[in-house]
Amino acid sequence: MIDLANPEVCFAIEVVREAAKLAREVQCEMAAPALAKEDKSPVTVGDFAVQALVGSSLHRAFPDDPLVAEENSGALRSAEGQSTLEQVTELVHRVVPDSTPEKVCRWIDWGRGEPTTKRFWTLDPIDGTKGFLRGAQYAVALALMQQGESQIGVLGCPNLAGGSLVAAARGQGSWRIRLSAPEEFEQLHVSDCRDPAQARVLRSVESDHTNVRQMDDLMRALGVKAEPVLMDSQAKYALLAAGEGDLLFRLLSPDRPNYRENIWDQVAGSLILEEAGGRITDLEGKSLDFSVGKTLARNRGVVASNGHLHEVALEMIKRIRAGY
Repeated sequence: MIDLANPEVCFAIEVVREAAKLAREVQCEMAAPALAKEDKSPVTVGDFAVQALVGSSLHRAFPDDPLVAEENSGALRSAEGQSTLEQVTELVHRVVPDSTPEKVCRWIDWGRGEPTTKRFWTLDPIDGTKGFLRGAQYAVALALMQQGESQIGVLGCPNLAGGSLVAAARGQGSWRIRLSAPEEFEQLHVSDCRDPAQARVLRSVESDHTNVRQMDDLMRALGVKAEPVLMDSQAKYALLAAGEGDLLFRLLSPDRPNYRENIWDQVAGSLILEEAGGRITDLEGKSLDFSVGKTLARNRGVVASNGHLHEVALEMIKRIRAGY
């Protein structure tokens, strides 16, 4: 059983539960995209509100711990962002009654910390923002890093199986609870599938997150019979950990051949998968290195599996990539 007496574990589970519930409220109210980032990806009031909530909670619980997160308050502080800031403040106020616009900005900017060699938290407040906007899958992803290695990972997935929270602590397995029944912990285990032809492959909905042509060639080379399951966010790792999927690939898009994953997009889900018995590497079979900053600068792409299918998947990727 995961150690609920551990203050960091307890904190991570409780704050992600609150954040996931808040995100679900925002999605149900269908809040429109607030702003567009420099890379044109959307950012919603939900992203800002969740990061403010987690930043506020972390500052109270562990004030010396840095938070490395995706968003910052710069756009909200501008003249154009004032109406959005008001919306965000109203949302955070539902959970934190003493919220003010200035406090909300400070709590969001608590996430502007830098990775350290000692200990820090990393957060993706709404992982899978486009899924969030479509009313589909997304996740609140929080993790604790210590000396370059993940120690705790929690995913809040409001639209998965009626609302799920999946948590892992190193050496303690992966566990799932329902957001509506937080006392009923279920241990997760990856599938026993050993035949690539029978594998259930999970893929991102967005085609620009992968190399579609190579992905199609890879599916044929593996002999996969079933159509891939399209899903946004690290919720895919929750399915892999639960044995409800077998393989996941993040190939390099031809439009972004030098792209490197942000740590907050992988760290929580990777620990959850590994603690359930799965395996995750980059496309060359190297372990993901979370010790070199905010991105996986030493890794290219991602391969995640139930472990049994990992080597054959890596071999087929090598062959496919050699043909291009």
